This record gives sequence, C-alpha cells and structure tokens, in this order.
Amino acid sequence: MAHIVTLNTPSREDWLLQLADVITDPDELLRVLHLDNDENLIAGREAKRLFALRVPRAFVARMRKGDPHDPLLRQVLTSHDEFIAAPGFSTDPLDEQHSVVPGLLHKYRNRALLLVKGGCAVNCRYCFRRHFPYADNQGNKRNWQTALDYIAAHPELDEIIFSGGDPLMAKDHELAWLVGQLEAIPHIKRLRIHSRLPIVIPARVTDALTALFARSSLQILLVNHINHAREIDDAFRDAMQRLRQAGVTLLNQSVLLRGVNDNAQALADLSNALFDAAVMPYYLHVLDKVQGAAHFMVSDEEARAIMRELLTLISGYMVPKLAREIGGEPSKTPLDLQLRQN
Repeated sequence: MAHIVTLNTPSREDWLLQLADVITDPDELLRVLHLDNDENLIAGREAKRLFALRVPRAFVARMRKGDPHDPLLRQVLTSHDEFIAAPGFSTDPLDEQHSVVPGLLHKYRNRALLLVKGGCAVNCRYCFRRHFPYADNQGNKRNWQTALDYIAAHPELDEIIFSGGDPLMAKDHELAWLVGQLEAIPHIKRLRIHSRLPIVIPARVTDALTALFARSSLQILLVNHINHAREIDDAFRDAMQRLRQAGVTLLNQSVLLRGVNDNAQALADLSNALFDAAVMPYYLHVLDKVQGAAHFMVSDEEARAIMRELLTLISGYMVPKLAREIGGEPSKTPLDLQLRQN
C-alpha cells in the first residue's frame, strides 16, 4: 500500500523558507518517494534540460510513496516524452511573446494581464509558458511603472490580472505598492490574482497579505490553480478561510491532464473538495499545445464525454466551464456548449 510522505513545515509566516526548501534533482525526488528503482521514471531525468524541475518539499509531502502514478507527482516529474516534437505544438501556443509593453499583455478589451514575477514555486510540466522569455519581461518597478502608465492611459480597462510565473512570488511589500498604484487609477475596479502558491505553499497566505486585501478599495479575486483533490489539505483550507474573511472572491481553474484528472470522478472529487474549502470551480482548460507537454493531451471529444458524465455526479454550480484559449481571440472559447448535442 502507498504511504503519504510526512515532512515538517514551518509556520505560515515562514513561506520563504518553504519556497527555498525545494527539490530540483529528479533522482532525489524519486529517492524521497521510494521510486528510484523505476527505470521508466529514471529515464525521464534528462528532460530537466528542457525545463528545470522545481518542487517544494511542502508539496512533495502530499505525494504517496511508492506510487509512480501519483497525480501530484505526474504534474511535476520530468518525462522522456517531453523530447517528442509533437505536430501542432509550439513554444508560444497562445501567441503571447509580443507584449504591448514589457510584462503586460492586453489580450481582452476590458482586462490586461501583468506578469508580476517570472518565477514559480513549482514548475508544472504542462506549463504553457515553459518557453516564455521572462528575461525580456522582468518583474521590477521600472517595468511595473511602464505597465501602470499604459493601464492609466486605457480607460476601457476595468480589471487587472496579476500573473506570471506566479505573482505571489512577489513579497508582500511589493504587492502592497502595486495594489496602491492600481487603486489610484479611477477606472480600475477589480484585481484578479492567478496563483499556484496558495496550494503549493499555503503559508504564502500571510497575515500581511490578507490585511492588504481586506483594506483594499479594489474588488480582489484569487484564482487558484488546482488539478486534483489530493492537493488540498488543512493548511490550504485554513488559508482560504482567512482570505474569505478578508473579502476575497475565491475561484479555481484546472487543466485537464492525461493521467492526472482525466475522468469524471476525479473532477467530481476536486469540485467537492474545492467547495468544502470555500473555493468555486471556475474553468477547466483543455491543454494548451505547448511543445514538451503533448503526453498530457486529452482530446476535445474525450473532454466533452468526461464533462457529460461530470454533470451527472455533482450539482451544476460546481461544474467548471470547459474552455480553451486561442491566441488572438477576443475571449476564451467554451467547449461545453456542445455537451448536450451528441
């Protein structure tokens, strides 16, 4: 029987310690999980040259020892399949690598996306920005100010999205400066933060961060990125409760991933776990066709079939919207409009 890895974690005020306590060597990760005799997994070690392995031990603690199919492990472990050059897959699947100003993407009319930081707490192997030129879009005050000037000059914008990398890699004082600058722009009403940090390292939700959100004049939304129910633990539930008390709207987006959550029961379990943590399921994305991640692909036909079954397992308000993002389109493209046609 598989066992859960147990590791000590610091208090929530020490999130930087947990951020630094990472595994970057595939062989070490396999040793920790008692999988270092699995030749198939070992064969994927060289994929770290394509995209670095990075996973905090706080997240490894939720993986099952001895289970090569653990859904959390599959999201972060290097694979020899990443070397396959799949037709139709590219290094810029969403046509994002030409920003209007450094670090700012104005994809949709009323909202713009600020790449606050280029780094992440964890490197997900399916990441659609795994090839993104972050060196040209550095998250620093100079670039932020240029982006803020653009935002101030475009009154059609009413919502700013903090993204990355992961925007919560920024320190609390940096976020406080950015939030203050946005609050001074009259046409900005909402701030949406897309982050994986609260699930990977729940300690990132510090008292200072919740206080910042509680006193802000902006409507704050946090979009978590969680793909499997077993990612959710008591520390995450506590973090979400404190954010909810601070007035933050809590949402989640997932990616439909082969071998991770590509069945209706796994998605139902995820929606139930999210709702129990006061987080509403928001989007279920089909995989962005980024080079190196084709082995995670679930076809549109399969995705629709999974969603049809999911509708029978949970209440409608807990069903995420099935969608894909297409570079250059004015919005995301829903796929679930056709669920009842077949």
